[in-house]
Amino acid sequence: MCCLRLIFFFFSFFLVHPATRTVAQPCSNENGNYTSNSTYRANLNTLLASMSSNTEIDYGFFNFSAGETPDKVNAIALCRGDISPEDCRSCVNQSSHDLLQKCPNQKEAITWPDKCTLRYSNRSIFSVMEENPMYAFFNTANVSDVDGFNEVLRPLLDRLISRAASGNSTRKFAVESVEAPDFQTIHALAECTPDLDRLECNNCLDALKVYIPKCCDGKQGGRYVTPSCGLRYEIYHFYDPAAEAPPPSPAVPPASPQPVLPPPPTQGKKSNKSPSAIVIVVPTVVSVVLIICICIYIYICFFYSRVRKEGEKVESEAVDEISSVESLQFDFGTIKLATDNFSNENKLGQGGFGAVYKGRLPNGKEIAVKRLLKPSGQGNLEFKNEIVLVARLQHRNLVRLIGFCLEGSERILIYEFMLNGSLDKFIFDPIKRALLDWERRYKIIGGVARGLLYLHEDSQLRIIHRDLKPSNILLDANMNPKISDFGTAKLFVLDQTQDSTKQIIGTYGYMPPEYVVHGCFSVKSDVFSFGVLVLEIVSGTKVNSFRKGESEEGLLSYAWKNWRQGTSLNLVDPILRGGSTTEMLRCIHIGLLCVEENIDDRPTMASVLLMLNSNSVTLSVPKKPAFLMGRSSISNMSSQRERNTRAIRPDQSGSSSVEASVNETSMTELFPR
Repeated sequence: MCCLRLIFFFFSFFLVHPATRTVAQPCSNENGNYTSNSTYRANLNTLLASMSSNTEIDYGFFNFSAGETPDKVNAIALCRGDISPEDCRSCVNQSSHDLLQKCPNQKEAITWPDKCTLRYSNRSIFSVMEENPMYAFFNTANVSDVDGFNEVLRPLLDRLISRAASGNSTRKFAVESVEAPDFQTIHALAECTPDLDRLECNNCLDALKVYIPKCCDGKQGGRYVTPSCGLRYEIYHFYDPAAEAPPPSPAVPPASPQPVLPPPPTQGKKSNKSPSAIVIVVPTVVSVVLIICICIYIYICFFYSRVRKEGEKVESEAVDEISSVESLQFDFGTIKLATDNFSNENKLGQGGFGAVYKGRLPNGKEIAVKRLLKPSGQGNLEFKNEIVLVARLQHRNLVRLIGFCLEGSERILIYEFMLNGSLDKFIFDPIKRALLDWERRYKIIGGVARGLLYLHEDSQLRIIHRDLKPSNILLDANMNPKISDFGTAKLFVLDQTQDSTKQIIGTYGYMPPEYVVHGCFSVKSDVFSFGVLVLEIVSGTKVNSFRKGESEEGLLSYAWKNWRQGTSLNLVDPILRGGSTTEMLRCIHIGLLCVEENIDDRPTMASVLLMLNSNSVTLSVPKKPAFLMGRSSISNMSSQRERNTRAIRPDQSGSSSVEASVNETSMTELFPR
């Protein structure tokens, strides 16, 4: 971005509303140009179109990539935090057209219209804090009391910077208004791209604040932007007032007691230490020493009390969070009544975790109740903490946790009730499968992909499901898919990419080789499971019971063989004849990309969703799937895992290390750490 860095400030002068027009787009030639009929331009067109038409993202931050190096395009769009999703998509769409017109051949460009920011590049720009180019726009009208105005503006911006930087992974945005001299009101905004961490966001906004006096001191309004953050203030409302949060009350620290000591004794040339002088001096010195000791003791007690309170505050954050969701806790009597004392008539199914029952609350709401088979190794507080984490997961393609029950040895989870049950009851049923035409199956594939993307990248936590399969995909009244059963899920910290375990928990056929053999799992483990799921939905056949002719052949092997021979339609469920063969073939292709043996070769869920939503995105050639084997090979894989386990840990028996099931029953733990 050489050309961009040469531009340090670019001033636009407006008389009343400064920063309401589209900013001139800076284009960069440093990373090269492209031609109008190039692959890069095709990828760019696809990417921009997919961003502006995406109706799933409702928090205003888009991060997508398209194509492969050297024609790969990376793009980021950020909408102002107070505008609606419709206005956001409209702004991104208009910005896309503007950039393509004003930077027709540049591989890197950025624009800052009033309500959004859009940038693209052929280099990696996600989670990269960039302060250049820096642009400033200001109102040419001056304030009458510059010092008074600044005395209000500076602390206002400080508060907004702190609040914006402390935002979450989907939103780093803050607005506030305060009274200023001459009966004016200052309205201000601070925002960062949420891919930055707290420190990066704070540093980016601080850099903008530092340059305000150098360019626009005493102006009635200004807007300051970089690729990663922006500040703005005006004496009129330029954002939705409903977005304002009440400013926090300033905390006034208690005054520390200051000991008052007597002045030191005046020294003379001679010292007459008479008994009367000793009687006076000694008690005085002792009193002074006692006062000093008392003051030191008070200070130490006060200091350690503060430290202890801070420590208790940190340690009790989880408890405070639990208090905030105590409304999620149900008493056991309510659950017994809702399920008719867990009657067999209300029993929906039985799994490794226990039984699932249908219930109805006193208000008429239908629920699904999971009654755990036996207590896990968790304590009550840890169990509640995990409930709090799962309760945070809010996405239309995830089954919503309504509450829980913790009473004695009873541990119960209460979820929203899914009218149509699980996906496997449809696609593997010779009669019900007719209810799922290709349009519905394609919708289910896309919904599951969006749910996984949320778990992997868009939620407050990074979560690996580890047991994705048709029986864990539930369907609501409109046949919309929702991922369920987080009993085997693993919580990752945001910068964690992989982990390993001594216990293999899940269902054979859906687990990748690195997990079965070595116990290693990551987001790419779920990608593998998703690939198997896609091939099952297209074929209407279980991965662990697929047979072709007299000889046994695995589903992945059959799909791979037909793809190489150009006969992939042989895999399609015969009942789907008449659907879009282009979409079916594309889904088979994507499924094979997801089940590749090399972890790095499998796409991310973000890439999968882009491939599903855009037919113009070029798909790479899939490599040989990980498991080209049938059901008989499962025992060999299990034996290999046992041998590996014994070789690493000779003190443990091989049988205790393998807990995956060959059938559709999952061996589950409740929210393992």
